[in-house]
Amino acid sequence: MNAVISGRKLVAAILCGQMGLAGAAAPAAYPEKPIRTIVPFPPGGGTDILARMVANELTKALGWQFVFDNRPGAGGNIGLDLAAKAAPDGYTMVMGQTSNLAVNPNLYAKLPYDSLRDFAPVSLISSMPIAIMVWAKSPYQKLGDMIEAAKNKPAELTLASTGNGTIGHLSGELLQRAAGVKFIHVPYKGAAVAFPDLLGGRITVFHSSVETALPQVNGGTIRVLAVTSANRVPALKNVPTVAEAGYKGVEASTWFGYLVPARTPPAIIARLSSETARVLNRPDMRERLASAGEQVTPGPEAFAALLKADLAKWGKIVREAGLKVE
Repeated sequence: MNAVISGRKLVAAILCGQMGLAGAAAPAAYPEKPIRTIVPFPPGGGTDILARMVANELTKALGWQFVFDNRPGAGGNIGLDLAAKAAPDGYTMVMGQTSNLAVNPNLYAKLPYDSLRDFAPVSLISSMPIAIMVWAKSPYQKLGDMIEAAKNKPAELTLASTGNGTIGHLSGELLQRAAGVKFIHVPYKGAAVAFPDLLGGRITVFHSSVETALPQVNGGTIRVLAVTSANRVPALKNVPTVAEAGYKGVEASTWFGYLVPARTPPAIIARLSSETARVLNRPDMRERLASAGEQVTPGPEAFAALLKADLAKWGKIVREAGLKVE
């Protein structure tokens, strides 16, 4: 009896190993129902725009259906926690980003999820710098103008972000250290709820992704003073980098990517990943995403490696800045 059981275990182990090596096919009918896509920020922000854009292309190409579930709050932690606890059946995805996966584990004293243990990466979608933006009617025409005002009015000017621990928050901290000034940080639940206050003149400056800024720039409602990349962004070719504006050490980009709950069948992850990569590698999509930031390598392997590297990178920055959220 024991020999039979052991034999069965051995056969099962061999088959599992072969499936892992060969990449077993996903169920032929997958997906049989809409895929719930959790977005941990409100509709209309950069995370939401990218999540819907890629999902829409998958729908056009394959007929797959997606149901979007926006769950903002706590710098993305609420949505990520919801995804981590979802059934690992291939019918729940989440759009994660640098902030909630690589920064928050270093910033918050306790999180309800583990970035490495509770999720399986599917594919990176995009990586883009932060746009430092002001209302179009703001008196500040250049980054230096605003920094000078901050020096003359210590801790009076307000700097908004899409939440504690977001890259917008940390890029603001880096800028304050580089320029020797102090702003009042105002965290929002997302870009969509921050813009009304920016456009109403109730906050001085907003740090958020380039993707978030572009519709407002095109509509003439905001002005971008600088971007936090090493090089200028094609979609904002006349906007200088923070370094060009005279402040070194303020390079910060935020990446976005699809993940599923840990223990989702590898065959389903492989299917999601390959179809997402097919969309992202199309010339029109490559051009569109590159215009707002940097090209990324699709696939779970590149995503997993970047996540591990950025957990260490942002952990060091958070410790040096003395940041902590209870």
